[in-house]
Amino acid sequence: MKTILSASLIAVLAFSCAGAAAQNNAGSTANAGASAEAKAKAKRGPIFRASKEQIKQAQAMLKQRGYYSGAETGKLDEDTRAGLKKYQEAESIKATGTLNRATLEKMSIALSDKQRMM
Repeated sequence: MKTILSASLIAVLAFSCAGAAAQNNAGSTANAGASAEAKAKAKRGPIFRASKEQIKQAQAMLKQRGYYSGAETGKLDEDTRAGLKKYQEAESIKATGTLNRATLEKMSIALSDKQRMM
């Protein structure tokens, strides 16, 4: 009787320790993921953004070259992004569909002082 009681007590103790260890590992894994995500966000620098005037100039150039047929609105709409991708592919620039620094420089569109510092 004593041996059965002792064996049961040992089994319960072993399972509770195993459960606590598993729970502790799951918590530390979640914290590590959250910590890595926080670090990634913290390291991100300023975001490069084209001005309305730069977008208008790009739209005019894309229109002239036949990559865009819309109005020169100064907005990066879907048609402008599609035209930018075509231009970037033709010029061997990474085709992102955005007016990044490389694309503006390739188009000979002047960068602002803030953009030059990035």
